[in-house]
Amino acid sequence: MHYNKVEYCFNQGNNEKEVLLRGWVHRLRKQKNDIFLTLRDSSGVIQCVIPTSPAHDKVTIESSVILKGIIKKDQRSPGGYEIHANYLDIIGLSDVYPIQKDFSTEFLNDVRHLWNRSRKMTNIMKVRSEVIKSAREWFDQNGWYETSPPIINRSACEGGATLFELNYFGEKALLSQSAQLYLESLIYSLENVWSLTPSFRAEKSKTPRHLAEFWHLEGEQAWSNFDDLLFVEENLVSHICNAVAERKYQELEQLNCNPDELKQITPPFERIPYREAILFLQRKGSLIREGDDFGSEDEKLLTTDSNKPIFIYGAPKKIKPFYTKINPSDERMVLSADILASRGFGEISTGGQREENLGSIIERIKEEGFEPKDYSWYLDLRKYGSVPHSGFGMGIERLVRWLCKLDHIRDAIPFPRTMKRSYP
Repeated sequence: MHYNKVEYCFNQGNNEKEVLLRGWVHRLRKQKNDIFLTLRDSSGVIQCVIPTSPAHDKVTIESSVILKGIIKKDQRSPGGYEIHANYLDIIGLSDVYPIQKDFSTEFLNDVRHLWNRSRKMTNIMKVRSEVIKSAREWFDQNGWYETSPPIINRSACEGGATLFELNYFGEKALLSQSAQLYLESLIYSLENVWSLTPSFRAEKSKTPRHLAEFWHLEGEQAWSNFDDLLFVEENLVSHICNAVAERKYQELEQLNCNPDELKQITPPFERIPYREAILFLQRKGSLIREGDDFGSEDEKLLTTDSNKPIFIYGAPKKIKPFYTKINPSDERMVLSADILASRGFGEISTGGQREENLGSIIERIKEEGFEPKDYSWYLDLRKYGSVPHSGFGMGIERLVRWLCKLDHIRDAIPFPRTMKRSYP
């Protein structure tokens, strides 16, 4: 038996054809002679009309059904078409659905397993899927290899204050903050490598852009300097934006976003030195001082009027991890760059050239308060055929939040994990 998808019904050439659909009742209105229901499947929603009968009258919102009928053009219906149904089989009768209008954000997160069925979340997840698909597409087209670094490890990558510890068969282990160190080891065979893995940060932060568990798109490239890195990042981000705008145009519009704005995002991105950004913020009234890291309000000020992402490059050594290469022309600074999304959405990516010198990186590890012996395998990479290399990490949820213009990052992932939420 062949089932059609809802999207099939909106093809003008299929008007007056009979279709067999299966999905869930998204909306429902019962009248004396007819039942009006909106059927939802993974491809969309469509209004259906079926005569009232004792069997049909049992149907409830979110019941799963099989429905058969004729496609009819009707300008009064959403999308211009509706189904005049003559057959309805209730597969799974739904209890009274707990989600109605005007529920609190806290309640919707408590029932996230049901809220993910909403049109808003469905559209966001389709955009998210395209973000990952188009990123993989860019890496494939440019000769990068996808790899699978471990999630359980023994050493910190982004500082010791945000680590999640676990008991690993009686020994202490850590949940990964980043795949970077392991990706670096793979450049010596594959040269250009990337991965998409969950990362974990025990940050006690309640901002709209922080998660305790997030999906991390990371890449490392051999024989690569700082300028090479910026070229990679701006081309990757541009490709993702253009692909999402082209392939998820309808979903973006339903999220009240303008896909045409994303089509205008092309390389090169503006590059602003760290010190220049500090002076700009001070002129705007920020209390930031040279040597400080940028806060969310600072990043908003820097990009509120921008139409596409910008690079803030160069950073004080003290605010960046031990593996970031020191700028040869200014030892107080490192060769690092953040991508800030346009319209005030803040940092979406951090990257930099890596330190390839063994002596320098040992000193930096000690400065961070770590023991070089805990990084013995990582230091081996500098002993045996070290090369200039660079890399970056990009948060998928931050990228999705920006593309969909979401108020909070928790809506950019199906099941958000924050300081106070690990359920459902």
